[in-house]
Amino acid sequence: MLALASPILSVHARDDGRHANSPLKAWFDQLRSGKGPCCSDADGTAVSDVDWETRDGHYRVRLDNQWIDVSDDAVITEPNRVGRAMVWPIRNYMGTTVRCFMPGSMT
Repeated sequence: MLALASPILSVHARDDGRHANSPLKAWFDQLRSGKGPCCSDADGTAVSDVDWETRDGHYRVRLDNQWIDVSDDAVITEPNRVGRAMVWPIRNYMGTTVRCFMPGSMT
């Protein structure tokens, strides 16, 4: 079986112990969208600029090689302290949805 490389960078925001001393730990812990706390149910992942966009006034993100529409209530509205776009996907038997999405600066 071949494993395909994912276009999503491997930068996780959920605290599994690696980020205990990060100056941004408390900030990540309090992030929430209209769907609730971001780090409570999903791992946050940085997204490359080519893997997120706006279309018709709404965000979309490419996860697992498919574009997923981000509901307006999943968007984090506070300023992005890390600069990169971040997504907290939820994967289950019905597919992939976005719990939280934080737009990046697209630099």
